[in-house]
Amino acid sequence: MDLGRSLRQLVSKITNAPVVDEKAVKSFVRDLQRVLIASDVNVKLVFDLTKRIEKRALDSKKLEGLTLREHLLKIVHDELISFMGESYEPRMDKHTILLMGLFGAGKTSTAGKLAYFYKKRGFKVGVVGADVERPAAQEQLQQLSEQIGVNFYTVKGEPDAYKVVEDALSRSEDEILIVDSAGRSAFDSRLADELSKIGGVLKPAESYLVLSADVGQVAAKQAEEFNSLIPVTGVIVTKMDGSGKGGGALSAVSSTGAKISFVGMGEKMEDFEIYDPSKYVGRLLGIPDIEGLMEKVKAVSEEAQLSPEDLKEFTIDSFYQQLKAAKKMGPLGGIFSMMGMSDLPQEAVNQGEGKLKQYENIIGSMNKAERADASLIKKSRSRMERVARGSGASLEDVRGFMSQFSKMEKMFTKFRKDRGFRKKMEKMMKGGGGMNLPGMMG
Repeated sequence: MDLGRSLRQLVSKITNAPVVDEKAVKSFVRDLQRVLIASDVNVKLVFDLTKRIEKRALDSKKLEGLTLREHLLKIVHDELISFMGESYEPRMDKHTILLMGLFGAGKTSTAGKLAYFYKKRGFKVGVVGADVERPAAQEQLQQLSEQIGVNFYTVKGEPDAYKVVEDALSRSEDEILIVDSAGRSAFDSRLADELSKIGGVLKPAESYLVLSADVGQVAAKQAEEFNSLIPVTGVIVTKMDGSGKGGGALSAVSSTGAKISFVGMGEKMEDFEIYDPSKYVGRLLGIPDIEGLMEKVKAVSEEAQLSPEDLKEFTIDSFYQQLKAAKKMGPLGGIFSMMGMSDLPQEAVNQGEGKLKQYENIIGSMNKAERADASLIKKSRSRMERVARGSGASLEDVRGFMSQFSKMEKMFTKFRKDRGFRKKMEKMMKGGGGMNLPGMMG
């Protein structure tokens, strides 16, 4: 069940209700209970949460200017944030990290993402392939390390994981050293013994338990089992790409008192975020995350080295550079979610992805002069036919791209020259000059 979609439908239902009174509040609370339980959230936690929501909605004083409907939605927003745990602040000093977890949780790719996270922040980082159960994990981690430019340590063929860690410690001069340990299908004595030995050698400053978002309530049991062996300082929840995932796992972890530290949002190394419950709940409820979106835009622009000079003139080439930078922001579905548009039909999202890929192929088949001067293509059928052949597109596809480009070119020119239009667009991008929570949730 998609928790985010179900919550947004509930919010829409109460927003569009002709009257919101005590009866409507109680009905909303019952519906919310069903949605959360169906999404694998612990029943006791659900009833505790909804009891607080109902009591606050009916008994607490409304903020001046809010209707009962807006009062209820603000309470739901605030209580869900509290329910999903606290925000996390990662250490930013020299330290060692141990990653633990069962098979299939995504430890190895998480090791790469965590290494990339710290490398981007200026640290010298090393990763240790201490998964002696699965040689493929060591090879995967080595490939990821080479890809992101961090140091890699392992001892091929060594059956004792703690000896691999000892060797890495003797050679490493890294500021951040991340150890990827072996998993099992279940927590057993062999895993416990192996982790105890690694812990004795490494003495990790941070011990992260890696869990998949789809484990649901079992997350609490796993957190308790690993914590009994090596104190779990934080939990990393993987496979959180999609607004509907992770509710059961996140709430279960929070109930144990363990801190959710990071969340994995996709397959790329940059699809990794510090856990922020307000952002997670915002995505569930369809509230735009303008701050997060702007951070992504800034990051990809810096990486692609796009400067204001690149935006002085709108050519096919400058559009191509922006298109390549935009691809680094991740899948369109995730970007739409950050814009508060989580419920777009998947077919439409897929078509958008396909269209961007086609545009990239079409531009890639143009020569330098054509990218600099679009009129060369517009005035020449033979050029269009050549581009179509080179890109695997039809002549109509190329004409369609040129038509879209012309519209974007006009918009760009208007944006640059028409000050009033520019202010209007900037205001719209900022959400109308101020975030109105109840309005956005509707």
